[in-house]
Amino acid sequence: MNRREGNRADLEKRPHDVASMFDQVAERYDITNDVISLGQDRRWRTQLTAALAVQPGEYVLDLAAGTGVSTVPFHRAGATAVACDFSLGMLQVGKRRHPELTFVAGDGMNLPFADDSFDAVTISFGLRNISDTSVALSEMLRVAKPGGRLAIMEFSDPTYKPFNVIYNEYLMRALPPVARAVSSNPEAYVYLAESIRAWPNQDALAALLDDAGWSQVEYRNLSGGIVAIHRAFKPHQSDARISDSAELPGEGAADRKG
Repeated sequence: MNRREGNRADLEKRPHDVASMFDQVAERYDITNDVISLGQDRRWRTQLTAALAVQPGEYVLDLAAGTGVSTVPFHRAGATAVACDFSLGMLQVGKRRHPELTFVAGDGMNLPFADDSFDAVTISFGLRNISDTSVALSEMLRVAKPGGRLAIMEFSDPTYKPFNVIYNEYLMRALPPVARAVSSNPEAYVYLAESIRAWPNQDALAALLDDAGWSQVEYRNLSGGIVAIHRAFKPHQSDARISDSAELPGEGAADRKG
């Protein structure tokens, strides 16, 4: 096992290592993210909630939900929202802070839910921590109902190339010292910076969604491409096209439609 100082995972993303790392940062995870993103994470989450367009009475699965911060808006919208994560430490903190939510321990590559269970599935800043992205996308497709919606929010590649250089310098040089000041395990944020740099760009992730069987794949860049929201739909059994009159909210028109 290649754990390093501070008990952080590496880019092999062994589930036990990643879960253990998140267990250690659970208590201060939300405030650390707020500081590191300069408060932008709250605006990004608002955009994700709008993209998923949850309706009262729907069943929503929020994967890599951590302490449930990302799940709360769906609960408030009147949905039955399930916060799923494989870090027991995160789930424990989340249950204490949000007793109104349903928390379930689960692995994104082997979800503990029946086929065709959810009207909507979402994952925020967690897909890149799963060791096999394609398997995770297939599992999300399996548990979504026919016609069900998927929204993925993840760090991505800035669209302005000179800024991309500055952004990567921030990730590797500035982010760890900032995390050291506010996090209980700053070494974990070295892994997070590495995982962001190694993550596929917007078009590559869209292609993975296509390959997994999702339809009408599109994405929206936020904050100049630092973050992207990918949205897709599970095809009906008849393979009929899904009507989608709602525009994916964000900065301008959708960047890619499939």
